[in-house]
Amino acid sequence: MRLLHLHWPHLLLRLARARASEPFEAVPIVLGGRQWTDGSVLDASRSALELGVRIGMPLGAAHKLAPEALFLDPEPAADAAALKAALDRIGGFSPGVAAETDPAKPGFGRVEVQLDGLEQLWGPDPVLVRRMDEALAAILPGPPLAGIAGTRFAAAVAAALAGRWSGAAATAGSGAGPIQLHVVERGADAAFLAPLPAAMLSRDPEVRARLERFGLRVIGQVAELPRSALVARFGPEGEWLHARARGEETDPFRPCQAPERMAMALPIDPPVSDVEGLRFVLHRLAAAFGDQLEARGAATSRARLTLELDRSFSVGDVPPSMTIDQLLPEPTSEGLAIERLLIARLEASPPRAPVSRVDLELGDVAPAAGTQLSLFTPQTGRTGRLGWQLARLRLRFGEERVGWMEVEDSEAILAEARWKWRPVAAAAPRPAAPLPAAGAEAPRPAAPPPAAPRPAATPRSRGTGR
Repeated sequence: MRLLHLHWPHLLLRLARARASEPFEAVPIVLGGRQWTDGSVLDASRSALELGVRIGMPLGAAHKLAPEALFLDPEPAADAAALKAALDRIGGFSPGVAAETDPAKPGFGRVEVQLDGLEQLWGPDPVLVRRMDEALAAILPGPPLAGIAGTRFAAAVAAALAGRWSGAAATAGSGAGPIQLHVVERGADAAFLAPLPAAMLSRDPEVRARLERFGLRVIGQVAELPRSALVARFGPEGEWLHARARGEETDPFRPCQAPERMAMALPIDPPVSDVEGLRFVLHRLAAAFGDQLEARGAATSRARLTLELDRSFSVGDVPPSMTIDQLLPEPTSEGLAIERLLIARLEASPPRAPVSRVDLELGDVAPAAGTQLSLFTPQTGRTGRLGWQLARLRLRFGEERVGWMEVEDSEAILAEARWKWRPVAAAAPRPAAPLPAAGAEAPRPAAPPPAAPRPAATPRSRGTGR
């Protein structure tokens, strides 16, 4: 999995400054309420931090340290609405987005985005990050710090180092300057973390002090130790520290959007009127979804394709959009299989006007279930493929032209009476036999029919040679 970590340092203070009618660059700023109220500091400007103000301290104590500071009241509803609007905008780039939307939580201002498969839609990772930054410029003030890696921890560290190496940490909270990005190559998370301080593995001061006492000053030293040695010294947390140091995921990525729905759209300029042009756009969307589903270990069983039609030069009564709902033969994570079914539907009923926008939505997304195949029967795995082929044939030739044969009476005199033709749409799996109730005697299998009597052997005389 590839994750993008976006961090807006001092986002609460940035939003408060953006709402203010006058600039407050010359005076220290403390966000949390008036100095005489019973509350704590939520955020503070750099000049206030230099005077000793710390996030989380009482407002009265902050006023004693910085009496000339300007104390502002927070607006949590407006801050949460701004971040939710940013998440909706990011959702147009990737269906996998996670963030803390409560302004009172420490993680507010950090957003995680799943990047698997997005390169086919938006280009390389730096181009995608730049496009996101341009889309969010009108919603969140100032550019974020960005890091891309294979785990959540490595991506967060990469974002922090992007600001440190570029000098953006000196302007934290000012909201000025271009976006800073650091990309960790695929599979290089452990090598990227190895030279960094071991104190970055945990926020617990006691754990950091114990790492220092044991002489573990860089993350690479922690990764080289046996996992059992760390567990013996740190308990269950030692296994977690060892996994982080080796570039393994310790906190699974969970999107904030409902996992039962994934949606993505692409505009088409100029609009296209033929199915071949739509095939190219649909291929990019389906391939991106396939990589997203495979990275999450999920599968989908329903797809909805919505086409916005350009009616500028259309003749007659043409609807503004066209929607195709396709139920998949079985849950799948293969984008190519979804694309083929939707293209077959478009070939059967093409749009009546040029298409200016394509929206693809996957429903009923759930963890993929494995199938145990037979050891000596390789053909067992072909059953699912047969269902997909039959579905495509029904779309191309019609429901009534594709069917299957069911044996009715194998002993019938006439050959045409031994079987019956049924359409595929009417095919349904036969219900399994109910399990016997507790204490009930299981039904005995029916006795096989008696074998036909064999003809008696003709006696032969011994010694005669007959």
